[in-house]
Amino acid sequence: MKQSLSMVGGVALLAATLLGSGCARRVETDARPSPESIAQYYPLAVGNQWTYRLDGRDDKPVTVEIVKEQDGYFLDNQGGQLAVDGFGLRDPKRYLLRGPLEAGRGWNNVVSVSSTERYQLVQVGFACKVPAGSFSNCVSVEGRNRVDAQTTLVNTMTFAAGVGLVRVDVATEHEGKRVPQTELELISFKANAPGTSTEPAATPAPN
Repeated sequence: MKQSLSMVGGVALLAATLLGSGCARRVETDARPSPESIAQYYPLAVGNQWTYRLDGRDDKPVTVEIVKEQDGYFLDNQGGQLAVDGFGLRDPKRYLLRGPLEAGRGWNNVVSVSSTERYQLVQVGFACKVPAGSFSNCVSVEGRNRVDAQTTLVNTMTFAAGVGLVRVDVATEHEGKRVPQTELELISFKANAPGTSTEPAATPAPN
């Protein structure tokens, strides 16, 4: 049950839309975190771009570039729309990352009468490594959505501070057994904060 990447636009939207579809009717509310603390994990500015490889292959890279800001959202060349509000990082349908940034913290997005996406912060403040470099301040979020009575679709997204989304792992879970489906890894990026220079950001060297 491999999922098609053509289903969505924008790699950040990739994980969310693979997890489920439809408009969110309710998003669980809680105490508001500092928007700045969430924003650092996905720098939103026109001209920022991220290039990924799919399933370890370098022959078909996917580049996501923010091309404009409209109606409070930053739009990319793949159809993605992202914004940071007082609760967290979201697209028009759901929150992808929200505070407080504490391991074990969870939230729900109700996407239809019969479908609820469940997100949880798995790790916070850890080091991760992808082809684009090594990063010391990362968070990982696991999203889960039941496909049927026996199968759950699981997406794990890893964000790095000052960089953005660096890794996506999509798997199916059937009767307790997890089977990998799709993997995306960041291979290069240009990620500047709003109002800063548009020169490419330097890739951090391994610690």
